[in-house]
Amino acid sequence: MSTMTTSSPEAVKRFVENVQTDLRSLSMECKKKFPPVKEAAESGIVKIKTIAARNTDILAALKEHSSEVVQPFLMGCGTKEPKITQLCLAAIQRLMSHEVVSEAAAGNIINMLWQLMENGLEELKLLQTVLVLLTTNTVVHDEVLSKAIVLCFRLHFTKDNITNNTAAATVRQVVTVVFERMVAEDERYKGVEDQPPLVQGNSNRRSISTLRPSAKDAYMLFQDLCQLVNADAPYWLVGMTEMTRTFGLELLESVLNDFPGVFLQHQEFSFLLKERVCPLVIKLFSPNIKFRQGGGSTAPPSAPVEKPYFPICMRLLRVVSVLVKHYYSLLVTECEIFLSLLVKFLDGEKPQWLRAVAVESIHRLCAQPHLLRSFCQSYDMKPHSTKVFRDIVNALGSFIQSLFVTPSSGLLAPGSTPLGGSGLSGQASSQGGPGTGCAAGGTISAQAAFEYRGTWIPLVTVSVQGSVKATYLEMLDKVEPPSIPEGYALSVAFSALLDLVRGITSMIERELTEEEVEEEAEEVSRRDSEPARSLEGEDSTQGLAGEKEPSPRLVWEEMVNACWCGLLAALSLLLDASTDETATESILKAELTMASLCGRLGLVTPRDAFITAVCKASLPPHYALTVLSSSAACLSNKSYSIQGQNVQMISPSSESHQQVVAVGQPLAAQPQGTVVLTAKNIQCMRTLLNLAHCHGAVLGTSWQLVLATLQHLVWILGLKPGSGGALKPGRAVEGPSTVLTTAVMTDLPVISNILSRLFESSQYLDDVSLHHLINALCSLSLEAMEMAYGNNKEPSLFAVAKLLETGLVNMDRIEILWRPLTGHLLEKVCQHPNSRMREWGAEALTSLIKAGLAYKHEPPLSQNQRLQLLLLNPLRELSDIVHPDIRQKQLESVLQILQSQGDSLGPGWPLVLGVIGAIRNDQGESLIRTAFQCLQLVVTDFLPTMPCTCLQIVVDVAGSFGLQNQELNISLTSIGLLWNISDYFFQRAEAIEQELNREEVLLERQAEEKGMALNRPFHPAPPFDCLWLCLYAKLGELCVDPRPAVRKSAGQTLFSTVTAHGALLQPPTWHTVVWKVLFHLLDSVRKSSTTADKEKIESGGGNILIHHSRDTAEKQWAETWVLTLAGVARIFNTRRRLLQSLGDFCKAWEVLLDHIQSAALSKNNEVSLAALKSFQEILQIVTPVKDSERLDALGMPALADPMSAPGPGRPLPRSDSLAERLARYDGMEQQLNLPLGDELEDSALWWAAWNTWYRTGIESTRPPGPAQRLAFVPSQPFLTALVQIFPALYQHIKTGFSMEDLGKLGVILHGAVSVPISSDASPFILPSYTEAVLTSLQEAVLTALDVLQKAICVGPENMQTMYPAIFQQLLRFVEFSCKPPQYGKLETKHVANAKYNQIQLFAPAEWVALNYVPFAERSLEVVVELYQKTACHKAVVSEKVLQNIIKTLRIPLGLKYACPSESTWKLAVSSLLKVLSVGLPVARQHASSGKFDTMWPELANAFEDFLFTKSTPPDNLSVQEFQKNESIDVEVVQLISTEILPFANFIPKEFVGQIMTMLNKGSIHSQSSSFTEAEIDIRLREQFSKACFETLLQFSFNSKAATPQEGYISRMALSVLLQRSQDVLRRYVEDERLSGRCPLPRQQVTEIIFVLKAISTLMDSLRKTQPENVDGNTWGQVIALYPTLVECITCSSSEVSSALKEALGPFKDFMQPPVTKVQNGES
Repeated sequence: MSTMTTSSPEAVKRFVENVQTDLRSLSMECKKKFPPVKEAAESGIVKIKTIAARNTDILAALKEHSSEVVQPFLMGCGTKEPKITQLCLAAIQRLMSHEVVSEAAAGNIINMLWQLMENGLEELKLLQTVLVLLTTNTVVHDEVLSKAIVLCFRLHFTKDNITNNTAAATVRQVVTVVFERMVAEDERYKGVEDQPPLVQGNSNRRSISTLRPSAKDAYMLFQDLCQLVNADAPYWLVGMTEMTRTFGLELLESVLNDFPGVFLQHQEFSFLLKERVCPLVIKLFSPNIKFRQGGGSTAPPSAPVEKPYFPICMRLLRVVSVLVKHYYSLLVTECEIFLSLLVKFLDGEKPQWLRAVAVESIHRLCAQPHLLRSFCQSYDMKPHSTKVFRDIVNALGSFIQSLFVTPSSGLLAPGSTPLGGSGLSGQASSQGGPGTGCAAGGTISAQAAFEYRGTWIPLVTVSVQGSVKATYLEMLDKVEPPSIPEGYALSVAFSALLDLVRGITSMIERELTEEEVEEEAEEVSRRDSEPARSLEGEDSTQGLAGEKEPSPRLVWEEMVNACWCGLLAALSLLLDASTDETATESILKAELTMASLCGRLGLVTPRDAFITAVCKASLPPHYALTVLSSSAACLSNKSYSIQGQNVQMISPSSESHQQVVAVGQPLAAQPQGTVVLTAKNIQCMRTLLNLAHCHGAVLGTSWQLVLATLQHLVWILGLKPGSGGALKPGRAVEGPSTVLTTAVMTDLPVISNILSRLFESSQYLDDVSLHHLINALCSLSLEAMEMAYGNNKEPSLFAVAKLLETGLVNMDRIEILWRPLTGHLLEKVCQHPNSRMREWGAEALTSLIKAGLAYKHEPPLSQNQRLQLLLLNPLRELSDIVHPDIRQKQLESVLQILQSQGDSLGPGWPLVLGVIGAIRNDQGESLIRTAFQCLQLVVTDFLPTMPCTCLQIVVDVAGSFGLQNQELNISLTSIGLLWNISDYFFQRAEAIEQELNREEVLLERQAEEKGMALNRPFHPAPPFDCLWLCLYAKLGELCVDPRPAVRKSAGQTLFSTVTAHGALLQPPTWHTVVWKVLFHLLDSVRKSSTTADKEKIESGGGNILIHHSRDTAEKQWAETWVLTLAGVARIFNTRRRLLQSLGDFCKAWEVLLDHIQSAALSKNNEVSLAALKSFQEILQIVTPVKDSERLDALGMPALADPMSAPGPGRPLPRSDSLAERLARYDGMEQQLNLPLGDELEDSALWWAAWNTWYRTGIESTRPPGPAQRLAFVPSQPFLTALVQIFPALYQHIKTGFSMEDLGKLGVILHGAVSVPISSDASPFILPSYTEAVLTSLQEAVLTALDVLQKAICVGPENMQTMYPAIFQQLLRFVEFSCKPPQYGKLETKHVANAKYNQIQLFAPAEWVALNYVPFAERSLEVVVELYQKTACHKAVVSEKVLQNIIKTLRIPLGLKYACPSESTWKLAVSSLLKVLSVGLPVARQHASSGKFDTMWPELANAFEDFLFTKSTPPDNLSVQEFQKNESIDVEVVQLISTEILPFANFIPKEFVGQIMTMLNKGSIHSQSSSFTEAEIDIRLREQFSKACFETLLQFSFNSKAATPQEGYISRMALSVLLQRSQDVLRRYVEDERLSGRCPLPRQQVTEIIFVLKAISTLMDSLRKTQPENVDGNTWGQVIALYPTLVECITCSSSEVSSALKEALGPFKDFMQPPVTKVQNGES
């Protein structure tokens, strides 16, 4: 029973009063006409009052007596009086509403209402009353209830519209109430008592005994509704007269929709659904299924086909929607049928409205993803079932296609104004109608629409996202099918597709994410317990139909597999046809979400298919892109035939009516026309970017598609890569073919930005996805390269730029992608023939390397050598590429790496240095210059930071720059760098040495482990020494470079380095330096020099003029040879002590001497001279080193200076280590300083030097043979130097210097002096004729002899035997004054007799002999000096030196005026006099020994030749000169009178006789046979004659000294003289007389004058002489002359007269009486 909750006493009281009032009103109304009623009313009032008075619970009591209370009102209704009836019905409603009506009363009320209904009274009030009765309580049941319901139904079918509608509403409400009661009942009994057990297989519809009352009512009602719709008689609703199907279907739908629980929980109701509803629906559908629009003719005419009826059809579809939505689980099979039917309704042959409502129904389904999932599970995944889900999607697709491909006649004509809304989101973008471009006018509507191949379909608003609002399914009032606006069906289908995609994807993705989270949790919880079971493991259970749910993943995959083809077909078509930005956006979003979902599920084919679709849409129509066509090959032009549904993949239409926003070049190998990009293409591109950006992880291999497309778009838009790989809007090289509208220009930066962000986001991809991305980029790049082959068109750099970008953002895990990334760039891109491609490859690679090195890795690179080397390796591999631009890039980046990371390269140094050093001569200057900048940077800044083991590489690299021949300045600078490097080694010697030694230990250990020898250049030497040796060896290589400047610089550097820093080397290492570096270098230089080309080089590079001394390769090599030899010699000199300690110094010395000799004998003046200078240098090591000087001898000043005074900013060298080293040398020397051994070794060295000197001298001074025409004549400076070496050398070999050696020396000296000078050099070497000067060579020769004779002088006795040889040598030189030496057969021109200005300088080949006079004269002076010193020496006496001197002097003396130089004979005379003054006493001393016997005749001849010379004095001789010369003759006579004649008894007689004869001859100038020749202007030598005469006389009368024989000879001579005088005088007198007036010949006059003078002289002499010394006969002869003289007085010549006067004068002394004489005579 109902509990009265709102029964407050006041309310009850008011109610009771109201009822009484109603009764009173009734009695009032019926008073007249209907007394029974009045009475009943009055008794009712009494009754109520009584009840109210008696009972506390008034309402309950009223209900008990409700029949009585109601009775008056029922009677009132029976009056059929409208007013009364209305009053009564109102009163009854009041009673009902207070629930004081019992079951019985209710039955009575219903019956009364039925009567009213049958009478057609108060129909609306009736309905109201029924409603109140049924809704306020549940007292009405069973038949009563059914009667009430029938009553409403019948009122629904009256003629009155208002009543009908009200009745319809009431029926609906009543039906609902019935079911609500049942629901309430179930709720009440829930948990109170168990439901009775379900009776299985309950097939009898009457067995409803198990149902409770309300349930039974509901059951009966629903069952009858089905009967009625099926046009059968109802079982329960007795009294129904008519019924419409539409109303029945609406009621069924509302019950099914509102009370799903009832049917699902009660088997009886489920049974009804299966057995009654479904067959009913199927039956009612049949006209729709069979009907074909326009195809009715196919059915036999005898069976007219029922036309589909819109109201029923539409309602059936609504029912089906409800059934599918709520009862799918109960009606699996039935739903399969319904859905298949639905799909069929979309056929093109069906009426337009039918298709529209079917699409609306399908839209409803599509918005319910879980339902769709169930379809898939229940049908598509079952073995023999219809693929319902697939069919739905495909049907939608076919439907959409059919609208475009076969436009139905039901559509409005294209182009007319459509009916629908303005667009999906109300946003309209102005796009053209069919066939019109934007600019080309036409009907431009702001209507969102689709257009495909001339079919234009507007897009109308059909639903708000996700909520399905059907239009035609709601047209319950329409009986005729409505006309469907154009585009409506398409719009709904479009929405359905979008909702489907949205629903499925969001559902699956949500579940996927949940599953992943769960899996992760599981993984964490039981990481080690058991492996996760595979999803596939559940497949086996599927056979047990539904025993076990298939795994969610399988369902998802099946859903995607089932729907993707249809979706893709439809979406692609729509995308192609869309003209509305918003619609396009929705389609793209759908394709994108599908692609992403497929990717997440690992479904590669559908994923690629969706991506391909977006890609194709991004590109211009028919754009040839192989990646897409190949991947689309499996999709395009293939129809998916599924259960009779034909879905054709539609290729995009070409005539797109889109706004063109860009025109550009297609990216193709062959240049083609331009292509256009539309706004839609750009929109698609953005979607593509979005896809890659957000879903990169699931793209896998489809990266290839995405990137290929982006590459082409980027190309068409003219985006070019900038730094770091980002693409910036840039102009294409090809020129103006790219045209961009402002619309797209504003978009470009955004696109470019998204592109960059896309690759930036690759850092969030997992490793596998990242590899996919890299691989895709690589293959894309390969394609671009393929395309760029063979033409120099601008290549597409998209892939390379993006590889770079990807690498840069993934630095933290660079290792996993480094190899594929750099491998591709290195092997492919950087070697590509297209320069732009290459350039970018290099740009990308170097940027990656730089970024990799700069990135803060964990752990840092310094602790991760492997990674560092991995990063640097590609840099090194770039060196193998021949293209210079690549190498340029590589080197520039090395420079940048050095500048930024130089300090931290560590183990990477060998790689970096390798790159710098990988230069070849075929690479241009600029490359080498850049590489060299790097090297300079390394040497200036980074030597201290690199491992010492790399220093050797630095040396090698610097050396290789020296050797390159592209850029001379670099070669020279690199040699400077080697010097700087050596300086660095020197300053940091100790630190470097320690580090290298530590390394060495490690290396040796490794080598031992491997069982291999340590492979290092110069191995046995300690590592630090090896470093030096490498440096020296490198410089050595440079010293033989083909370019002279390099050689020169390298040579200077090498020797400076060895000199300055050699002290750091261990002594044994010096052995290597000498043999492997220095001598090796000397060999190479000698070889190159001797084979060098003698061709003249016109000019150096460009317009540099070359000095004539360097204008052939040979001359240039000569300079190198000079430098090298000098350097080696200097080292031998400064490091002598050290080198001598090495053991094979002698051998080294000999090799060095051999080099000196071969250089000295080279046919090049410069080399030969320099060789001698070097020779001099090594020979000047004379003084043994005293301890105090030892530092200097080691070349230490170079070291000592920085030690004593470190400059500002120079670190103090580690003096301790140096000091130790010096101490080491010191100690070594002290041990070695064994005097005896040293001396022996020394003498061997010196003798080796002497031999070299001798061979050099002999070879160089040997005159050319007759055959050799163009001989090489050594230069004067060379010969001078050669001779100058001897004195120094001699000091060391004098002890063993033998006569034989002296002979050798003589040959050389003689040869040297004999060498002529080339005439072009003569003006510089020859003194002018008038100066008597020695050349330096001649001086050197004399000095050499001087040294020798001084040495003999102080030397032991046995050495003095060498004197004669020296004299002999000097005398040979003396002869040169008259007989210049011959040099082979060479024609020489003598200068000495000509005046200098007359010398004609002929061709340069002409040779000029020297003026030897000064030299000869100087030699003569030396002879005299020497003889004066050594006259008494045994050897000098026995070797007849004096005779030789005289013999030699005889030549100039004899020539006298014929001598080349006048000074010669004068000097010869004076020398003879000096020599004789010393030598004659010695000769007298040794008279008895006969040693001088041969000398006397020689001397006599010499006197004879001189005093009576055959040469005539020159014409221009002045009187004074003549007198001077005469005085010299007189001196000779005086010598004879003082030194010879007084000692006649010690002198051979013959000699004395010769002298006398000579004096005779001198005293009178007799007429000789040659007199006439001598006649020419002869002067009379009166003084000379006088001297002769006096000597003769003096000697004649000097009895004391003379022996009798000698006296006799003297007297004889005197008488002969007097006799001759007598004869001359007589003949003269006679001739004079005969000649008469004629004068006598001049010579006769001269002779007579001489005779007269002689007589006067004789008279003087006689007067001075002691009388006793004069023989009597002599007196007689003198007196006998007197008469002859007197006879001459008559002569006519005045000269004779004066001479006669003088002659006669002295006779006065004889005019006394000669008394004493007589007496004496007598006695």
